[in-house]
Amino acid sequence: MHDERIVWKGSVMTSPLPPALVTCGDMDKPNILTIAWTGTLCTQPPKTYISIRPERYSYGIIEKSREFVINLPTSKLVRAVDFCGVKSGRDVNKFEAMGLDICNASAVKAPVLCDSPLSLECRVTDIVKLGSHDMFLADIIAVSVDPKYIDKNGRLTLEKAGLIAYSHGDYFALGEKLGDFGFSVRKKKTQTKKSKKKANNKHKA
Repeated sequence: MHDERIVWKGSVMTSPLPPALVTCGDMDKPNILTIAWTGTLCTQPPKTYISIRPERYSYGIIEKSREFVINLPTSKLVRAVDFCGVKSGRDVNKFEAMGLDICNASAVKAPVLCDSPLSLECRVTDIVKLGSHDMFLADIIAVSVDPKYIDKNGRLTLEKAGLIAYSHGDYFALGEKLGDFGFSVRKKKTQTKKSKKKANNKHKA
């Protein structure tokens, strides 16, 4: 019964989310912060967003450069994910503190986090002032991938990267696969003529 549900006032409850490590600045003066408010806006053209509080150190950097890189996090990076979310680049070099390496991006000046399996190079198109956070809408202009996650057929195998999620203050490793896109409507594979003939011969025997 719907009237048995507990109702709260409107709040942000869309967990789990990817606690992305967002790099900004440039190779000479880089910065990194953890962003949970991110996601897909459009596929064609590919667009994403990050929402940042105006008082955060990275806000001014991204507002000025209009570039950033979204780096997907893994279980090995969970400590860095937490650290980069609670520490400010004003006070500490988070790359040195967490032993993180950066490398040149292909299309933006903001660096790529080498430790991440996949990075989205983004260029800001709009800044929308919302309230506690401002949303940076951006075009995804390039994607860089660690080659060890590309199989022999050229397929991206991110399921092997050990990605993590964030839900209501806790970090979780992604676990059991429950299905793949379209599995609910996919027809079961029919037996081939050869397998049918083999089965019929078995029954006759």
